[in-house]
Amino acid sequence: MKRTYLYWLLLPGLLFLTVFMVIPIVLTIGSTFVQEGSFTLEGYLHFFKDPYFLKILLTTLQVSVVTTLLCVLLGFPTAYYISQKAPRKKGILLALAIFPLLTSPVVRSFSWMVILGRKGLVNETLTGLGIVDKPLEILYTPVAMIIGLVHLFLPLMIISLVGVLENIDNDLVKAAQSLGASRFGAFRRIVFPLAVPGLIIGCVLVFVGSLTAYTTPALLGGKQRVIATFLYQNAMTLNDWFLASVIATMMIVITFIVVGLLNKTAVKLNPKG
Repeated sequence: MKRTYLYWLLLPGLLFLTVFMVIPIVLTIGSTFVQEGSFTLEGYLHFFKDPYFLKILLTTLQVSVVTTLLCVLLGFPTAYYISQKAPRKKGILLALAIFPLLTSPVVRSFSWMVILGRKGLVNETLTGLGIVDKPLEILYTPVAMIIGLVHLFLPLMIISLVGVLENIDNDLVKAAQSLGASRFGAFRRIVFPLAVPGLIIGCVLVFVGSLTAYTTPALLGGKQRVIATFLYQNAMTLNDWFLASVIATMMIVITFIVVGLLNKTAVKLNPKG
């Protein structure tokens, strides 16, 4: 009886997700296979035959992968440092790490436009020091998008890792070192495998966020198109909802593929996890 009661508590949430998420996704995906009342794959064939579309897809994947890797490289040491601090200091450091999330992506993107522009802080510093003869073209490039996305999603990576790292017993590391393992060896054999679940969650959040981000690529990328801005252009400017549905379906498929690959990687890195 108690278990049946608990299942009934799930009903409102399940109904909400079904009506507002599952059904729209199914209808969107289904519409890509129907054109003029008959089954077709023309939308997908047209997408993969067009070099312009493929370039947009490749640029999006490159930006998302590089952003994820940079967030791992920057976030793991930061999260490990925070996890080793006393609770009071840990709270302060976490608050500082989360602070960028409290600022609108539009505000952050405009700030980077000021910093990365031809007369921005970066170029003024480089030219002032004589490192470069003329301003670098950083703004409105994939590099600018990556910088903005790392700033946007790095807190998510840090939060995901801190939650796992702070629960790793330091006695395990001390025991490994007492048995002859170096500090790096103890980290590689003890800390890293146990941190894999948080690392995978962080990678999923960063990659999917970078894949679907619109505001930051639109402001920092300029004419450089990614899937999200391309979808918006087709839906709202060109009014081509069929191609927009194809693009949205591909984003969903890519997300599931990446999540599956990351889960398999987690199993290999930590079989007992």
